[in-house]
Amino acid sequence: MPNRSLAEHEYHQFRLFLEQHSGIVLGENKQYLVRSRLAPLMGKYNLPSLSEVVKHAMKPSERRLRTEVIDAMTTNETLWFRDRYPFELLFNSLLATYSRLGRPVKIWSAACSSGQEPYSLGMTVLEFQQRKPGVLPSGANILATDLSPTMLERCNNAEYDNLALGRGLSEDRKRMFFNPLPSGNMVVKDNVKRLISFRAHNLLESYSLLGKHDIIFCRNVLIYFSPEAKRKILRQFAAALNPKGILFLGASESIAGLSDEFDMIRCNPGIYYQKRN
Repeated sequence: MPNRSLAEHEYHQFRLFLEQHSGIVLGENKQYLVRSRLAPLMGKYNLPSLSEVVKHAMKPSERRLRTEVIDAMTTNETLWFRDRYPFELLFNSLLATYSRLGRPVKIWSAACSSGQEPYSLGMTVLEFQQRKPGVLPSGANILATDLSPTMLERCNNAEYDNLALGRGLSEDRKRMFFNPLPSGNMVVKDNVKRLISFRAHNLLESYSLLGKHDIIFCRNVLIYFSPEAKRKILRQFAAALNPKGILFLGASESIAGLSDEFDMIRCNPGIYYQKRN
């Protein structure tokens, strides 16, 4: 039977490797997470133990396995219209405000996982345009990035099964924004897909090629990074935002003690951060 255990020193080395290459910080007692996420790679690569998977992944020459290991460890579940209030604020206030710029609103969904967040943003923009014709004539350009090639492939395919579709989507939105497939799955309609471009990007690397944005969504992501990495990411977010640009973080995330480049704005029931200028 394949050996799915890791010695303490192996787990420690893997934690350092993962943080260096993805910024993700594993806790002291997360061996179970490594086992559950990496065990399938033992059979795929015909390796006799989890120890061998980790050892091979840390070799620069094993690029394919390395990518799959990081992929598996950085994939997180997501929802449609998660937390609701950022999308409601976008619909009720922000899109009208930014429409006065006379150009498309520029929104970045960072660490977009399997695509639910950027597609939710696209649906919100289209709903706004339908409800308030002529107010947002230039529409929006939505950039969505993720570290994982597997996730980006799913995003571009834009196909979701019933389990994924049941997590935050109303029946009305399914009818309005999805086409059914013979398999029983559904695919996002082209009018939503046209608003969004997907790119590979590591949040620890330079943002200079991503352009400037009016709004950045990076929710439930910073919790996985070290304080030093969080400071770097927040500094780069501030530089990537246009004057008075807005940053949405997850409900449990805070920038206290990490950045002085944003003002916290309460928007009952939630909060967002606005770049100081």
